[in-house]
Amino acid sequence: MPGQPAARRTVLKGAALVGVAGLGAAACSTESVLGHAGPPTPTAPVDLGAPEEIPVGGSKLYREQRVVVSCPAKGQYKAFSAQCTHGGCVLDKVEENVGSCPCHGSHFDTTTGTATKGPATAPLPAVPVRVEGGKLVAGPEA
Repeated sequence: MPGQPAARRTVLKGAALVGVAGLGAAACSTESVLGHAGPPTPTAPVDLGAPEEIPVGGSKLYREQRVVVSCPAKGQYKAFSAQCTHGGCVLDKVEENVGSCPCHGSHFDTTTGTATKGPATAPLPAVPVRVEGGKLVAGPEA
């Protein structure tokens, strides 16, 4: 009936839907940097093995260590966190220097860390990487 106040149940349903919609918008924001995930980079040195495993001009994903390493020239290495900057999922594959996030489909250039396909917009954070004792080591120095 026109002019009658809305029933309490109708008002409560509307308030609940607004709250849920707000949570969904916050969770899916493209401005999110790492969502609910832990630290994006190794907090201690991580041994990645032989540097020769990364082809010159290519990249290799170290999923367990959450690091992706590229080799722009012989003996030179660049590393980035392999944790998506949108929702915090770890990249699941690298093909032709493009890292893919399995959760929402973001892509990253593994030679620069740049987000190339959304929803992620922030680049992958750089990770220190070096060769020590013939092994590739990522993360801060001990």
